[in-house]
Amino acid sequence: MTLRTPAAITPIAFVAAIMEGYSRRGKDPNAALAMAQISPRQILQPDARITASQLEILSDHAMRELDDEALGWFERRIPWGSYGMLARASLSAPTLGVAMKRWCRHHGLLTDDIALRLQTTDGVAELTLEEHRDLGALREFCQVSLMRNFIGVASWLIDSRIPLQAAAFAWASPAHADVYGILFPAPTSFDAPITRLQMDARYFALPLRRDDKALNQMLHRPLPLMVQPYRRDRLLVDRARHLLLTSANSAHNAEALADKLHVSVRTLHRQLQEQGHNLQSLKNEARRNQTTELLMRTRQPIKQVALAAGFLNEKSFIRAFKGWTGLTPAAYRRIRSTL
Repeated sequence: MTLRTPAAITPIAFVAAIMEGYSRRGKDPNAALAMAQISPRQILQPDARITASQLEILSDHAMRELDDEALGWFERRIPWGSYGMLARASLSAPTLGVAMKRWCRHHGLLTDDIALRLQTTDGVAELTLEEHRDLGALREFCQVSLMRNFIGVASWLIDSRIPLQAAAFAWASPAHADVYGILFPAPTSFDAPITRLQMDARYFALPLRRDDKALNQMLHRPLPLMVQPYRRDRLLVDRARHLLLTSANSAHNAEALADKLHVSVRTLHRQLQEQGHNLQSLKNEARRNQTTELLMRTRQPIKQVALAAGFLNEKSFIRAFKGWTGLTPAAYRRIRSTL
């Protein structure tokens, strides 16, 4: 068996930012670089990349050595264990939305250099990051890290992947912009007025699934939360149902649906199967709901109802509908009209 070598996709610019943090604290970074097997020469190569594991080792060593979980981003140090304290303070919340609003509010107690806010409007949850002080050379790494930290903690609390709908960043597109598609898999823009992430608000109505024991175990190695996306998506079935109901029939194939859900086709099939579903059953459900709605709410001929639902002809629609309900479409419409 051939072992796969971890991909080196993390931009060296993030390493340079950690080195800047050492400089601001007047510390020598060489021991941390050696621990992560990063040579000082690599830092001088703008196109160099390291693995996520190397960044984790470097960040962990730097946080402990500087006693600053913010790695020099802010005027005031964030002592080791502070972000664990934020997670612990959020653990008693009834829903993820309450927990993460509490997390953002408590983050303001650690520093007033930036402000994190979570708001929900029209079914969209938006996390914004506002600067109250010029972060200088650490701006990008600080904001990317905080946004990834938020998503990682939120996903961990409900034990579910939280897909992004959009991401915007308040700086020009960097030379390593390609990595943003991995860190923030969603339509991404730069030069925005403010850094923000948008997500489906339904995730923030879910209850928390973690306790103190799980938190203590996670805190032994918290940094992977920032780089390892969750496999499970507890709302995938609901999101797939919604798309099947609201999108054109031409978008009901696996490739189109997976693209809209920001997952691979393989992941889509696997996660549906894990939740006791398959794509065909969801498509049948969507067609059944669509056709029964049209039969009840409109006077469209049976043939038009069949075509609207994506059936090739009236005969195949009648056969399928009778299999769903035990009635022909005409009989179903007649019975429902008398109720």
